[in-house]
Amino acid sequence: MLTLHTCRTDLPVTPVDLATTTLSPDVIWIDLMDASEEEIAFVHEATGLKIPSRSQLSEIESSSRLRLEKNALILSIPAIYRPPNGQARLVPAGFLLTAERLVTVRFDDLASFNDFRKAYESGDAPPRGSVGVLISLLETMVDRLADALEHASDDLEIISHKIFGDGGTQSRSSRKKAEITSRAVLRRIGRRGDLTSHLRTTLLGIGRAVPFILANAPWIEADARNHLSGVRHDVDSLSEFEARLSDKVQFLLDATLGFISIDQNDTFKVLTIASIVGIPPTLIASMYGMNFKGMPELDWAYGYPYALVLMLLSAVVPTVWLKLRGWF
Repeated sequence: MLTLHTCRTDLPVTPVDLATTTLSPDVIWIDLMDASEEEIAFVHEATGLKIPSRSQLSEIESSSRLRLEKNALILSIPAIYRPPNGQARLVPAGFLLTAERLVTVRFDDLASFNDFRKAYESGDAPPRGSVGVLISLLETMVDRLADALEHASDDLEIISHKIFGDGGTQSRSSRKKAEITSRAVLRRIGRRGDLTSHLRTTLLGIGRAVPFILANAPWIEADARNHLSGVRHDVDSLSEFEARLSDKVQFLLDATLGFISIDQNDTFKVLTIASIVGIPPTLIASMYGMNFKGMPELDWAYGYPYALVLMLLSAVVPTVWLKLRGWF
């Protein structure tokens, strides 16, 4: 889909005519969303810019993500895309910036672009020039990243209370239910960790793009440079916040695994106690169950109760000893 945005408040979006090869001077933002070959060819003919493919935008080298071609800045920033019924993932988003206009290339319906496009098409105060569009887009992306970090922080706080809640006053059934939900807690922590990793990658992409723009776009005015510096400061603060969240994710993961290990040790302790208490009576029963003729107790009238008492004592003595040592 190809959308042409202008700097006019009365006509923020202009119709597309693929039969022509010229653009109105009012067009400052060209948005390509999973565009067709005809739309890509139209933009190439009208602007002279080579539109990168998805594979080209997905390259991870810095020289591929940030480069200068003729008078255009080619930027590739990983963005977070959340399908309607799926887990969030990273997708490439391309920005081709010239002094006259901005061309954005994306292959997924990104929420940050939708938010900015709605505000832009409302016609209240469209950005001035291509740099203004790019700055507003980056600010919208940063705002959504901040909201995602806040949501992840709140969710981790809930998980923390669930993990470290007061279990001493819980009943046995409640503690058993908590043990059953350990896997769900681990999955929840894993999803938050995966999301914060995506957020870190996007913040890193924006954080690298802003200095590159400032260094390689001499046509940018002082006011726009100040706005870009503000975006960079916001990215730096969010990166610090994300680093603390990543540390908390790792801490909660270690704590959950530690509690699971403790529960497993308690289970093994029960089995160990049962084996210690049960082995001596089994040994005695096996000795007196051999029925050899030469056994002195074979014809003894009190042999049977004697063996029972001996087995009982062999079970009680280890139980008392383990109790005194605080095993249970």
